[in-house]
Amino acid sequence: QVQLVESGGGLVQPGNSLRLSCVASGFTLDYYAVGWFRQAPGKEREGVSCISGKDGSTFSADSVKGRFTISRDNAKNTVYLQMNSLKPEDTAVYYCAAGVDGIRLCVLHEYDYWGQGTSVTVSS
Repeated sequence: QVQLVESGGGLVQPGNSLRLSCVASGFTLDYYAVGWFRQAPGKEREGVSCISGKDGSTFSADSVKGRFTISRDNAKNTVYLQMNSLKPEDTAVYYCAAGVDGIRLCVLHEYDYWGQGTSVTVSS
């Protein structure tokens, strides 16, 4: 059974950091493009940071460039999202998704498998 499970969300003060994890089961992430997406209340889901399968190229939204970093540990079948200098506008449910390698990074509809999401709240 193909499954993606996110963890690491929570409540954090502005300026602090969180690291999200996405663990895959039922398939090997090595061969897949993986992305982090988020959806804030009342807004559409958007791509945050994404990474390809083979060559490890990455894409990040302008709103998180320089603050968020996506990485993968193939030995653990896990992809991470390191989030630094968090802002209140980063508050959202964060989803991990995987798609066949070669898809356009962070283009939502091209990802086939989705996790259930982990909630991040940035507030003082």
